[in-house]
Amino acid sequence: MTPQHAYYYNASREIMDTAKRLRKNMTPAEKLLWHELKGNKINGRHFRRQHPIYRYIADFYYHKEKLVIEVDGLYHNNPEQRNYDKNRDATMNEYEIKVLRFTNKEILTQLDKVLERIKEVCG
Repeated sequence: MTPQHAYYYNASREIMDTAKRLRKNMTPAEKLLWHELKGNKINGRHFRRQHPIYRYIADFYYHKEKLVIEVDGLYHNNPEQRNYDKNRDATMNEYEIKVLRFTNKEILTQLDKVLERIKEVCG
């Protein structure tokens, strides 16, 4: 397995291309959180946005600590989407990747608390 494949957990070319498109179309909450994560602002950690992992795309990813941060919109309240998210998180856990989830509302209205939680997990 090449280092690139390990870094992206064997994500397909299609997933890689989709991630690239998503980077250009972030939600307001994702943009706000990205502003706080980019440039190693969280305890010197280098986060990536819209990072391919296997057949999924993580909103934000810190590779060294295997940490995914997800920004969930209202559609994540849908029972089918909740089930999908549960299965997705289980797959991430199989790769020993931790997943933190925040709602759009949390990011837009309680950003300080969100950042504190991320800092706690990052050490």
